[in-house]
Amino acid sequence: MRVLAIDQGTTNTKAVLVDAGGQVVARASAPLTTQYPHPGWAEQSASAIWASVQAVIAELVPHGTPDAIAIANQRETLVVWDAATSQPICPAPIWQCRRTAAACAALIAAGHNEAVRQATGLDINPLFPASKLAWVMQNVPEAAGLLAQGRLRAGTVDAWLLWNLTAGASFACDHSNASRTQMFDTAALTFTDDLAAIFRAPRDCLPAALPSDSRFGVTAAGQTTLPPGVPVMAMMGDSHAALFGHGVRGPGTVKATYGTGSSLMTLTPARVASDHGLSGTIAWTDRRGTAHALEGNITVSAQAAAFMAGVLGLSDAAALSDLAQSTPDNGGVTFVPALAGLGAPHWDDTATGTITGMTHGTTRAHLARATFEAIALQIADVFTAMEQDIGAPLSGLRADGGASGNAFLMQMQADLLGRPVQTADLEEVGALGVAAMAFAALGHDMPLPATARLFHAEMPPVAAGHIATLWSAALHRVKTR
Repeated sequence: MRVLAIDQGTTNTKAVLVDAGGQVVARASAPLTTQYPHPGWAEQSASAIWASVQAVIAELVPHGTPDAIAIANQRETLVVWDAATSQPICPAPIWQCRRTAAACAALIAAGHNEAVRQATGLDINPLFPASKLAWVMQNVPEAAGLLAQGRLRAGTVDAWLLWNLTAGASFACDHSNASRTQMFDTAALTFTDDLAAIFRAPRDCLPAALPSDSRFGVTAAGQTTLPPGVPVMAMMGDSHAALFGHGVRGPGTVKATYGTGSSLMTLTPARVASDHGLSGTIAWTDRRGTAHALEGNITVSAQAAAFMAGVLGLSDAAALSDLAQSTPDNGGVTFVPALAGLGAPHWDDTATGTITGMTHGTTRAHLARATFEAIALQIADVFTAMEQDIGAPLSGLRADGGASGNAFLMQMQADLLGRPVQTADLEEVGALGVAAMAFAALGHDMPLPATARLFHAEMPPVAAGHIATLWSAALHRVKTR
C-alpha cells in the first residue's frame, strides 16, 4: 500500500510516494515564484500552483499508482475562481501579503477583534484569508457577478487542489485550514455568517469544512497522470502536518518549521485564547476528535538568510552560513528581518527591517552571523510566549523544514533557546505527517521518521543573554506600536 503525499509550499511543491512502512519510494519537487507588485503585497499564480502539483504527480506516477492521496499545503493563501471554468479570477494573495493591513486596523479600531478572537482564536490580521476575500470582492470586478450567479468559489490551497484533482466534483477543505481563515468557529466547527459579515466577506462561496482524515473525493480522468478513482484521504495545513509528522500527540513539545517563514505549534488540552500574541488553532480533527494547539507565525524566517546572502553578493544561504561561522560572535551587530512586518508574538505590520550596532569594525561575517541569530531569536520569542500562555515550561523543540538541516543554525537555536533541539531524519516531515494521517484513515499505522540529530545548549548563559539583550533593544527600535 502506498500514499502519494503532496506538500504544496510557498517556494516549491514537493511530493513523496510513501509505503506503509514509512519509507519514501520516490520524491519530486517543482519550484514556484512569488510576485511583489506593490510594497507589502505578495501573491502567486494559482494556475502555477496547480501546474506544479501536476508536475510532481507526473514525476512520481511511473514509480507506481498510489492507493490514496494526501495533501499538506501552505496556509492562509486565498484562491478565488470561477466554478464554471475552474480558472482563477485574480492572483492568489499569499500568507505574507499585507495589502489589507489598513482594513484590518479599521476593524480592530471598530472593536471587532475580541469577537473574532473568541470564535476563532485568532486576532484580526492581514495574514488570514477573511480580509483578503473582502479585498477581492471590492477590487476584482467580476467577483460580485460570479457570486450572484453562484459561480464564485473561494478557498485555501487545499480546497483549490482538491477541486482540480476531482474536476470540480469536490469543494472542501479540512478543519485545520478552515481554522486559519477567521471565518470559522473552532468550537462549532463551521463557517459562520457572523464572522464573514465582520469582514464583509461572502460565506456562500466557501467550501465545506471536514475532518482532516475524511475521504475528500476521488481523482477525475484527465486532470493529472493519475488514473481516475484514487481517493484523497487526508488534508492538513503544512504546519499541522509537520506537527503530526513529528509524532507529537500531546502537550509539552513544540514543533518549529524553518521555511520562508516559520510556524511554531504546540498541542493544548483545549481551546486557548492567547494573551501573549499567539493564535489558538485546530491542529487537526480525526476519528479521535479535535486536537487544539497554540501557534506563533513568523513572517520572515529562513528567508532572511537568502535575503542577506543577496545583499552581501553571496551565491546562497549555504555560503552565508559558511561566512557566519568564520567569526566567533556578532561584533555587536543585530539584524531584525522585519521585511514584511513583524509576526508573532510582536505583530507589527508596519515595522521594517533594520541592522543595529555597526561600527568601523563591522564585517560581512558579523552581518551573516547576526542573520542566523535573528532566525533563532524569533523562534525563541515565540517559544517563550507559549510558555507564558501555558503557564508551564516546555521540554524542547522539534525542528523541520529546509533550514533545519543546517547544523550551525540548529546549534545556535539550542544555545539561544536554552533547550534541546531535535531534528528529523527526513526533510519531508509535513508530507510524511499527512501521509501517516491518510494511512490511519485506511486502517494502517505508518511509522514516523527517526530523530536525525539532537542539539543541546553549549553557549554560556551569559553570552546567550547578551545576544538576547541586543535583540530586545533592536526590536524596540523597529516597532511602530
